[in-house]
Amino acid sequence: MPSREPIDVEQKFSNDLVNLALDTMKMGKQALVFVSSKKSAEKCAEDIAVKMKDPSPVGDVVATDILAAIQKPTKQCERLARCAVKGIAFHHSGLTHKQREIVEDEFRRGNVKIICCTPTLAAGVDLPAFRTIIRDLKRYSETGWGGMQYIPVLEYLQMAGRAGRPKFDKFGEAICIAASEDDKEKIHEKYVLGEPEEIYSKLAVEPVLRTYLLSLIATEFVRSKKDIMDFFSRTFWAYQFKDMHKLETIIDKMLDLLERYEFIISKKRDGFVDASKLEEEEGRIRATLLGRRVAQLYIDPLTAHHLIKCIRRSASIALSPFSLLQMVSNTLEMRPLIKVKTSEFDKFNEQFAKFASDLVQKEPSIYEPEYDDFINSVKTAFVLLDWIDEKDEEFLYEEYNVRPGETRAKIDHADWLLYGSEELAKLMGMQDVIKHIVKLRFRLKYGVKEELIPLLRLKGIGRVRARKLYNAGIRDLGDIKKADVTTLTQLIGKSISLDIKSQVGEDLEKAIVPENKRKGQISLRDYGEE
Repeated sequence: MPSREPIDVEQKFSNDLVNLALDTMKMGKQALVFVSSKKSAEKCAEDIAVKMKDPSPVGDVVATDILAAIQKPTKQCERLARCAVKGIAFHHSGLTHKQREIVEDEFRRGNVKIICCTPTLAAGVDLPAFRTIIRDLKRYSETGWGGMQYIPVLEYLQMAGRAGRPKFDKFGEAICIAASEDDKEKIHEKYVLGEPEEIYSKLAVEPVLRTYLLSLIATEFVRSKKDIMDFFSRTFWAYQFKDMHKLETIIDKMLDLLERYEFIISKKRDGFVDASKLEEEEGRIRATLLGRRVAQLYIDPLTAHHLIKCIRRSASIALSPFSLLQMVSNTLEMRPLIKVKTSEFDKFNEQFAKFASDLVQKEPSIYEPEYDDFINSVKTAFVLLDWIDEKDEEFLYEEYNVRPGETRAKIDHADWLLYGSEELAKLMGMQDVIKHIVKLRFRLKYGVKEELIPLLRLKGIGRVRARKLYNAGIRDLGDIKKADVTTLTQLIGKSISLDIKSQVGEDLEKAIVPENKRKGQISLRDYGEE
């Protein structure tokens, strides 16, 4: 990169970030603005957009696409659309996948000039940003001393590295915003001159090690304790750890855990080996049928154990959707959970009291360390419960401050965990539980009450059309077959009406009202392409 003289940015406004963004666009370039939170990303985008005099040439088109990405746009969608009209956008996990895709694609096309984003955009994307403007080099942390902590040097380098991509520019500019001269010196010393942190093996993280170890045993890649130690001795984890004795102690602890959960067998038991093969099988470690399925499902063995315990307990209670939703919400895979705020604790406990008898796990004491995760899992379950009660994204955003992208992510993870629960229940012979899970997964996919399930089996019918049909008294496939095409057309449109008539096996010629029709009736010629 060539040496650069200090840049002269016009101080048109009191907000340095806005001045830098406007200066970038004045140069005919684009920029990514990194901030620490979703709320900040939205606010920064609006601060820049409001200072823009002229709309983007295709801003209205981009805004329309953003609003059309979900069935009923939320206030967040409207905020993004208003920014997009000016060629500005925000980007974070609270947007739906489709909206994030639109923002990225329009940035590549040059229709969006500035994206205000969280650090998640710093990895895995190649965007034509000449500048990265890093406003926040600190973020809130609950670890260590807590409070606002400086981000790692590696994370700074990842964000700075988004500037000046080889395909788009010969060089780029990474700019950090300092609050004072003293702050400027600290930033220069820590990040510009600083050394990146050491990279550590992810195998040191217990959930990863549990999952990986069970997978190795289930696939018979390793067959004994000796095989296991030989394998791990050649990993980057062992190279960093150096103390093989301590590493062996950690693996022994994991093997004991997996055996306690009945996912592996590592000792001679009745029926495990016959006398003639005793010497050959000495020290052999095998996965049980349950263990192999857990490995195939690729869920944390700790999560699988939790699901199995809950499924077993479900035999003694009347299962409800809440039972299953809370069960899958209280897992590592669903984190971060939706937190119960101090201000809403009383209201929340009142709501929870109505469902407490539906729990399939033991409620921990309020004084136990796992209580916070438990109570947050209950709130997360309430969000999903409202979704299957046909509440839309706008309601969930207003009621729980959960953005559409976060809602979709929770739905996807819950469905995956429910599928895993269904597979485990099959091995356990819990047919009644399977029936409840299958029904809940269907409702979760479409976000509907149970009464709409028969109608949703038709292609082209979603939650909105199904509700319209149901409210009009058309409640199953038999009612679809009997219904007059005119009535269906008034409810859901011509093309869909004819299509679902065909799906229930009705002759379309008989379904069309004859030519000599009374007022309000229609004929085949009325059906053109929509």
